[in-house]
Amino acid sequence: MSTPSQPFSCHFSPNLPELFAELNISLAISTYQAGKVLMVGSDGDRLILLPRTFDTPMGMALKDNKLAIACKDSITVLANNKAMAAWYPNKPNTYDSLFMPRANYFTGPMAMHDLAWTDNGLIGVNTAFSCLCTIDDNYSFTPFWQPHFIKSLAGGDKCHLNGLALENGQAKYVSALGTTDSPGAWRKNKLKGGVIMDVASNEIIVEGLAMPHSPRLYDGELYALLSASGELIKIDYSKGDYEVIREIGGFVRGMSKIGDYLFVGLSKLRKTHTFGDLALAQKELFAGIEVIHLPTGALVGQMQFIQTCEEIYDVMVLPDMKRPGILGLSSPNHQLGISLPKTSFWAKPG
Repeated sequence: MSTPSQPFSCHFSPNLPELFAELNISLAISTYQAGKVLMVGSDGDRLILLPRTFDTPMGMALKDNKLAIACKDSITVLANNKAMAAWYPNKPNTYDSLFMPRANYFTGPMAMHDLAWTDNGLIGVNTAFSCLCTIDDNYSFTPFWQPHFIKSLAGGDKCHLNGLALENGQAKYVSALGTTDSPGAWRKNKLKGGVIMDVASNEIIVEGLAMPHSPRLYDGELYALLSASGELIKIDYSKGDYEVIREIGGFVRGMSKIGDYLFVGLSKLRKTHTFGDLALAQKELFAGIEVIHLPTGALVGQMQFIQTCEEIYDVMVLPDMKRPGILGLSSPNHQLGISLPKTSFWAKPG
């Protein structure tokens, strides 16, 4: 009798643990379907996965020692404390970093997608209200930008605004699945209705896209993922056109870069009215990560989840971390960590 696979078991390319070690990185992966944030580290010979529970996690943002995670009706901000990692009571001398919850902003159900730390603080793509907003302790959210075709601030996911790219610490480009102004109307033309917009000018720079997600600026070039066609593209914003860097062939969403390597998330498809009619739905898809050598577009590594994880939203490279730890809100362990500016303590359970 065969032994059942463990939750979040995965297959991976033999070179992937070595690549992680060579780059001195780990990954954070959000899977809202499974309700987890996965930390993926390496000891040079194998990948090591650490799942932690969060309520429907989606977009993530990293700046210095802070990691923000968009959840179902809140934004959780965690801080990395390397000193506390070494003395984590449950597993001492295991982790080289430890992200611990330090703040929780109660936004209500905003369907928040991408997050980013900017020069003006933490901002998010508020998909439910079709706007960009700031996140702080003053309000549920403070809107500061909407596409020109959205005429009023109201809920209902009118255009499925989802992705965000920064430039010089400010919001620069966004992606949306349509240019519609009524709840859910973008669904009717999701294969050709997608756009990338310039935030400053509030103009569409490229249109006719197949469910664009994850716009990112790398070395002055604008990239995005076309989820419905499974493509990584580079956008020529001067011509309103794009070139396909790689045909990945899966439902792609979430990407992060370090050096010449791009880490791209792939998902299985729900057989729903949103995704069931896509051509990709007829293919045998998997959830996981593909590693692409960006200068050549070549596939250099792959990670496939065997079970438990079926949909990925965001992928975040964690530099200078080989074995990161993270504590969620579902366990009281995070309340025992007392972090001060010059020292830290682990309290004993009461």
